[in-house]
Amino acid sequence: MKHKNKEFPLLVTDRLKLRAPDLADGDDLHALLLMPEVTRFSSWPEAPARPHVKRAMKWMCEVHAKGKGCAWIMEDRVSGRYLGAIRFNSIERHSNCAEIGYELHPSAWGKGLMTEAVTAVSRCGFEQFSLNRIEAWTLSGNAASDRVLEKGRIPI
Repeated sequence: MKHKNKEFPLLVTDRLKLRAPDLADGDDLHALLLMPEVTRFSSWPEAPARPHVKRAMKWMCEVHAKGKGCAWIMEDRVSGRYLGAIRFNSIERHSNCAEIGYELHPSAWGKGLMTEAVTAVSRCGFEQFSLNRIEAWTLSGNAASDRVLEKGRIPI
């Protein structure tokens, strides 16, 4: 991955702060992933055990420094309330392609926040990580996530 800047890319939008993950975020992520409506259309197991989430959190904290991806914790820009996570799960160095994934707290659904986050992360991918392509997949029936990906626009 060709970082233009080795520092972690803090991203701020109109309503969100996307910051570096910290192991202390593990409890919030675990609580989010215990909600069946959050994991229903994801590759997360239903009600993941705390050690599983702890390993995932450790990966999220280390992946940017290793140059293999990047993970952000999503917070409300004003209150600092935890809203979820978004990340480049993998970055293919040879093709400069990344895969994006995300989870959002149900209380924040339907407000355009994930579209805002996907747009910011995609812009970062193209501008700071020199990506050529960003990919995402959804499971059949996940109309909300389909809409997020359809609406996310990157002005060029």
